[in-house]
Amino acid sequence: MSLSPNNGTGVHAAIGMYAAECKAGLMSRREFMTRASALGASAAVAYGALGLAAPQAVAAETPVMGGTLRMNMETRPGKDPRTWDWSELANFSRGWLEYMVEYNSDGSLVGRLIESWSLNEAATEITMNVRKGVTWNNGDAFTADDVVHNITRWCDANVEGNSMAARMGGLVDAETKQAKAGAITKIDDHTVKLTLPAPDITIIVGMADYPAAVVHQSYDNGDTALNPIGTGPYLPEVDEVGVKQVLVKNTAHKWWGEGAYLDRIEYIDLGTDPAAVVAAAESDEIDATYRTEGDFVPIFQSIGWASSEAVTSATLAVRFHHAAAPFDNVKVRRAMQMAVDNNVVLELGYGGMGQVAENHHVCPIHPEYAKLPPLVVDPAGAKAAVAEAGHADTEFELISLDDGWQAATCDAVAAQIRDAGINIKRTILPGSTFWNDWLKYPFSATEWNMRPLGVQVLALAYKSGVAWNETAFNNAEFDEKLTAAMAIADADKRRVLMERIEQIMQEEGVLIQPYWRSLFRFTNPKVRGAEMHPTFEHHHYKWWMAA
Repeated sequence: MSLSPNNGTGVHAAIGMYAAECKAGLMSRREFMTRASALGASAAVAYGALGLAAPQAVAAETPVMGGTLRMNMETRPGKDPRTWDWSELANFSRGWLEYMVEYNSDGSLVGRLIESWSLNEAATEITMNVRKGVTWNNGDAFTADDVVHNITRWCDANVEGNSMAARMGGLVDAETKQAKAGAITKIDDHTVKLTLPAPDITIIVGMADYPAAVVHQSYDNGDTALNPIGTGPYLPEVDEVGVKQVLVKNTAHKWWGEGAYLDRIEYIDLGTDPAAVVAAAESDEIDATYRTEGDFVPIFQSIGWASSEAVTSATLAVRFHHAAAPFDNVKVRRAMQMAVDNNVVLELGYGGMGQVAENHHVCPIHPEYAKLPPLVVDPAGAKAAVAEAGHADTEFELISLDDGWQAATCDAVAAQIRDAGINIKRTILPGSTFWNDWLKYPFSATEWNMRPLGVQVLALAYKSGVAWNETAFNNAEFDEKLTAAMAIADADKRRVLMERIEQIMQEEGVLIQPYWRSLFRFTNPKVRGAEMHPTFEHHHYKWWMAA
């Protein structure tokens, strides 16, 4: 149902309808939890709508205080959180920078620095209740002023690379590219109200995404580790990019939360070769993997480490740059898609550990996913289309990172294009080279994390002019329908628009998007609380080491 003041449908009715669909088997419980909690329902209220009692905590081991956990992870130089483009940047800084909202593996959104939120019945006003008793590690109190400050800076689309502006939707003035006057209001020291011109179901969900780290008002937009003022329980001790980053417990700061058991967390950069991670595990140099893919999953199973899996909408976007010749020609883009069987790419590129995708970046686990007819694989037609576009003799080039699964995926894509009789060259670059010009490559691949909503990822990646639109895709009908879909809370009605949105993505040949990934993490048997998160988040305060 569209939440608007004109149709008599409101937030409470929407939650009730979601619950009915969940009980009828038309919606998964995880999907229900995301949708209900985004509208302000607590876990207890959400489970109550299903006629269930909230799950009781399962009797478990008592966490052990102290200890060190070592995990392999690529380390990257710090910068303004609004411009973060890798989860690794956030995971190091999560030691001291926290979030207003947290997304959990069960699909629920829970309050952190904002304790709770509520929407008016039209879903055009969001009232946020700031958590009391929180202090910054420099002694300042955390108040509504900090919330207003952070949301205002998120809305500043004039900042190059600020992807948070796309997440803030209707709070941003299209002309000034800054927060609209009167859109963000401090009610009192612990209450903030957001006023939207139309409902936007993604605002609260966007506050849980990794570039939404909450910074102090004195922050100067540089590397957050250089002056690590935050509300979290840890501080950076070592920040040696390419080698190691270390967090240590901040014993001088009384943290507001529960947990934070470890004394020390070490991120060790072992590069992109998965074999190096296996060697480090076998020689007791690490206690947990950041992630494990492909053929290395059974290898870790064989050494006796515990595994955790997250079924996700994470993917690899093998994308065309629409402003770069020859991919400024839709016939060329469509021809490349026709040459590739995504089933083959999943098997060869990711060991079959996922689900085949359909070249439109909306996943079956997204609530508004619309099923389209199967993709047509036609190598002969692909070759003919390339020739018709005047590129029969053109040598195309597909560039990828030297990461194992990404390289294997692009190898499988290029092999099928080559088998279709189209000239193509494969180039594999180390990260130090790839990331210098990654936004300029005409045909290359980048990893995309899961987002809970399909409209959410499309708004970040493909809406005209947004910071993360790496394809340079620009389509007025797509933008119009996506904006309309983001104002519809009922996934069934949103799906009506999504069907056309997905069709546009396929018709325009935006990218080859071959599969959805299952994510795996392996840990030493003594590690607790560090299971794989569907969006790669590290909730350090939950981690501990058994004796």
